[in-house]
Amino acid sequence: MNAGSLTVLVIAKEPVPGRVKTRLTPPYTPREAAALAEAALTDTLHTVLRVPARRRILVLDGTPGPWLPPGFEVVPQTSGGLDERIAAAFELCDAGPALLVGMDTPQFTADLLAEVGRDGYDAWFGPAADGGFWALGLTDPSRAGALVRGVPMSTDRTGALQRRRLTEAGLTVRDLPPLRDVDTAADAASVVAGCPPGSRFAAAMARLAEPVR
Repeated sequence: MNAGSLTVLVIAKEPVPGRVKTRLTPPYTPREAAALAEAALTDTLHTVLRVPARRRILVLDGTPGPWLPPGFEVVPQTSGGLDERIAAAFELCDAGPALLVGMDTPQFTADLLAEVGRDGYDAWFGPAADGGFWALGLTDPSRAGALVRGVPMSTDRTGALQRRRLTEAGLTVRDLPPLRDVDTAADAASVVAGCPPGSRFAAAMARLAEPVR
């Protein structure tokens, strides 16, 4: 299958102080946490631009800002739990493979997704260190409702339960490398070490580490 037929979905929240990355506060202020969220989201969007794809869709809770590069369709998130919102995001896709990523892994690179959509698998799964997942891909996105809805989200077993749902449906699953989400200050410090050169997230972390003059 041609990777150019791939649809990449980014599910994200507008980086507004007090609404994003609240687990980073403390030690960061709400404004600093939002700055880190914006940097992570911007890195993610620019990485997705380097992934060969037919469509790129930002599924957004909020309003686009200057951090949004050209090349994305922007669609509002639906209401409901995260499982409902993920399933609804896949419903935006046409025929052909689709991959969904979040905004919390600024260290991921386009190379990690190089074979998605063209390596003969039915699904792709990127586990997260906290027990969740950072990426989910399906050759047939119309099946997402049955595969995702009802999976308990934001638990330390979410990833295992979601992957089991895929295999129990008879899908062949390719595992992508595990990554760590940025949820806490400890996560941020760990993730920044693995960010590629030019990372906006790494630059934002460096600015926040500078002493106040």
